[in-house]
Amino acid sequence: MSKKSEVLVVGAGIAGMQAALLLAERGLKVHLLDKAPAIGGFMPLLDRTFPTNTCGLCFMSPSIPALCPFIECSRHPLIELIPYAEVEKLDGKPGDFRVSIVRKARFVDLELCNGCGECAVVCPVEVPNEFGGGLETRRAIYRPYPQAFPGAFVVDEAACTECGECLKVCQPGAIDLKMEDEPSMLKVGAVVLTPGFEAFDASLKTEFGYGVHENVLTSVQFERMLSLTSPSIGVPVRPSDEQHPRRLAFVQCVGSRDISCDRGYCSSICCMYATKQAMLVKDRLPDAGVSVFHMDVRTFGKDFERYYERAKEEHGIDYRRAMVSRVRELAENKNLTVSCVDEDGRQQEEEFDLVILSVGFGPPTGSDRLAESLGVPLNEYGFSQTEPFSPGDTLRAGVFVAGGFREPQDIPQTLVEASSAAARAAEIVAPVGSSEEVEPYPAERDVSDEDPRIGVFVCDCDGTVSGVVDVAAVMEHAAGLHDVVEVRRLAGACRPEGLQELKSAVVQNELNRVVVAGCTHRLYGQLLEDSLRQVGLNPCLLERADLREGCAWVHWDEHEKATLKAQQLVHMAVSKARLLEPSQAGEAEIAPGALVIGGGAAGMEASLSLARQGFSVFLVEREEDLGGNLRHIHHTVNGGDPQKYLQELISQVENSGQITVLRGAEVKEVNGQPGRYRSLISTDGQTEELEHGVIIVATGGGEVQPREYLYGEHPQVLTQRELEERIASEKQALADAKNVVMIQCVGSREPARPYCSRICCSVAIKNALRIKELSPEANVFILFRDMRTYGFLEDYYRKAREEGVVFVRYEPERKPQVEAADGGLRVRVEDAIVGGELALDADLVVLSVGVAPGDNAGLGKLLDVPLDEDGFFQEANTKVRPMDFETLGMYLCGLCHAPKSIEESIAQARGAAMRAAVFLSRESLRGQPAVPYVNPRLCVACGRCIETCPYGALVADEETGIPQVIPVLCEGCGVCSVSCPSGAVQQHVFEKPQLLAMLDAALD
Repeated sequence: MSKKSEVLVVGAGIAGMQAALLLAERGLKVHLLDKAPAIGGFMPLLDRTFPTNTCGLCFMSPSIPALCPFIECSRHPLIELIPYAEVEKLDGKPGDFRVSIVRKARFVDLELCNGCGECAVVCPVEVPNEFGGGLETRRAIYRPYPQAFPGAFVVDEAACTECGECLKVCQPGAIDLKMEDEPSMLKVGAVVLTPGFEAFDASLKTEFGYGVHENVLTSVQFERMLSLTSPSIGVPVRPSDEQHPRRLAFVQCVGSRDISCDRGYCSSICCMYATKQAMLVKDRLPDAGVSVFHMDVRTFGKDFERYYERAKEEHGIDYRRAMVSRVRELAENKNLTVSCVDEDGRQQEEEFDLVILSVGFGPPTGSDRLAESLGVPLNEYGFSQTEPFSPGDTLRAGVFVAGGFREPQDIPQTLVEASSAAARAAEIVAPVGSSEEVEPYPAERDVSDEDPRIGVFVCDCDGTVSGVVDVAAVMEHAAGLHDVVEVRRLAGACRPEGLQELKSAVVQNELNRVVVAGCTHRLYGQLLEDSLRQVGLNPCLLERADLREGCAWVHWDEHEKATLKAQQLVHMAVSKARLLEPSQAGEAEIAPGALVIGGGAAGMEASLSLARQGFSVFLVEREEDLGGNLRHIHHTVNGGDPQKYLQELISQVENSGQITVLRGAEVKEVNGQPGRYRSLISTDGQTEELEHGVIIVATGGGEVQPREYLYGEHPQVLTQRELEERIASEKQALADAKNVVMIQCVGSREPARPYCSRICCSVAIKNALRIKELSPEANVFILFRDMRTYGFLEDYYRKAREEGVVFVRYEPERKPQVEAADGGLRVRVEDAIVGGELALDADLVVLSVGVAPGDNAGLGKLLDVPLDEDGFFQEANTKVRPMDFETLGMYLCGLCHAPKSIEESIAQARGAAMRAAVFLSRESLRGQPAVPYVNPRLCVACGRCIETCPYGALVADEETGIPQVIPVLCEGCGVCSVSCPSGAVQQHVFEKPQLLAMLDAALD
């Protein structure tokens, strides 16, 4: 039976949306299913994300510039949204699955509902709102969140009394209280499992008083409170009296690292989100005191350590190492006393106005039933089990997993894993040439000889504009403007019915210029431009007037002024539209194939993923042997065999007909542009030129070379890598070692390298457990600052303690001292628990040294890509584009990006391959039409525009020096035009006469 080139993605949070968008951009039909009535998962709750304290989700799309992923998923022609549905059964095999699903009755017709909200106004039933953890209430008929996709309302069957009040006010007749569940069948080639996670129920930890004391909130509720769309407009208040708190306490690890509630794992993100929330508190209540009670601070991701230090130094947040035992309420003022035990063993008690419980995360409710229906085994905590060295592969072939359902993780890692899972699905269903056909646009009308015929469409924006602005007066004003031949009012220009009405009006009235007055262009500009293309109009013939963000929202209590301003904005838009001319986007053919630089695990995995999808790959490794750092790793903490995996990986690479391996080779020169690069490769003194469409950098990293603790001076002072080599080759010699002392954070979290190297704690525990296995009587001490065994690594930290490994914490101001003594070694360290200095005799001192970046400067200069301040390669966006460089067609993965584990490198490599595959699967690279052009008569060849262009889209002509525009690289930002001192650089759609016409209209 032929393979199905369709994929089912189960779960439409950020992981599901990322996987769906990548697969759809790859040309595959995607069914994006979620059990919730709207897509988005946890993301709609997050007003800000760490470590950038911004949203930035629009940058995660494979197409840049892009819209919010909610909008991208809802409008993509190859993505079918299936909200409010569940999977019942999965039959078949990879490439030919049959999936039984049930679309649950929402009792509101998605096509008929216009989102007016009148039903919720009259509904008499009020229940806690799940959005924000019950901080607010909602009605029995409700919209899941303010900008939900889809935007239709839904009836909570359990809460509804069937009183019928909503039926009376629903003008479109969208409500049907007799609606029934609808079973259906999907045929797909692969399944990507991304159902997300669920916050821990803090009421199970009764000692903290959640649900009993009014001023004890969960971090989920506090996240909602800090949102600018919350009832308190983002400013913290006490629920008991709605007063601003003066002293706030965060209690960490509630429902994490706690075997008493079957949550033995670390939830990975709590330290960072608590730090973010604490910083937002200080921004909005500068005089408030904020304390964070914690066991270890686990800020192990890229830029996380600096974020933590900034919280302490710049915001004055007080981090306290203590175990909180109880939270009590004071009857007289509803303040709270927090009882704890500090690391000295002393009992402490302190009063606060507000307590926030940083809750952990577990598998979502119903995930066990979902896993059973898919035939996917779960681990002891209810998360999906995965194959060793293949973090996205469940134990059922053809079913892949990503995000919080695999293991608790942050957004960057979630996006990496989602991209990796998408790659694995694409390897099954998407060999080159299998893409779905998208209906082409009709031929473009030639309007160059036509007089302007302008249509003005004023959008109510579902009442957000019409509730403030007199839309009828705006329409009357627009109708009187020169060249305006059609004026219409739309309830929602972004909805299918609104777009259809706009397109019909263009055809019926032979419009050749269109003005849409509603929300900002950045939300639905692309959607409206596509609509014009569907009726044969060039997208540059569209102009927008912002009546929402720039008018109705800022003048919400000044209706008359808002209406006058709206009339003026429409007048300005019409004046510009009159002068708009068609402009064509630049286009360039994409060369097939990829260049992967670096032959370690990441480079080989990226190459194999591309090869399995049908793309040719040049894999360049400067050493004679493939494998990189993996050659020196002999065991993993969970019992994996890295050397066996490495040999299998090398064999697959060498036997792939799609991969050309160049050993002992270096990249000497890279020319060309995205989609068509020419690289000069030197091998054994010989050079050859390769042509390829994309570049993936996977050059790895190294080990910090320590200059302290007698390393290099005493033979028994080793690094963890050297210890691992000895464990593999000299087991008996190590079995004789009776006292082993390991020192953490050597060359990390220090001024020279202020980042956390992420893997050092787990490597130390891995080797400590191996030593205890070889010699159970051996004494092993680990001297640490914070143990950062995130996720399921926490289990091995606990196991090490159970096996007798002794952990001693030290402060960076009082680092351990190592000295030679009596033919051996002695380590002195201050121990806070015993209240004095420990002197430990050691047969071996093992240094957990940090991960150092490779020699990246030369390659960075060659590729014209940046390094971060630590010397690793800098990705396009720390939060949402962790696999992309800013330059189109260039990607990165592995240790060259930041410290990470083997499995994290594998996931990022496959994710980078998927990003590259999306790029390569296009026949050509298409730019955007608002590109600049240079008038050679005015240009003085000063080069200022070239210097200021952030995308490298301008290059000087070799003979004249006059800038030449590379259209496919231009993003239309306009900085070149602004910087030109002679006015020689103009930009299509923003030309000087058009802007002057707008100014004239504004001053009229």
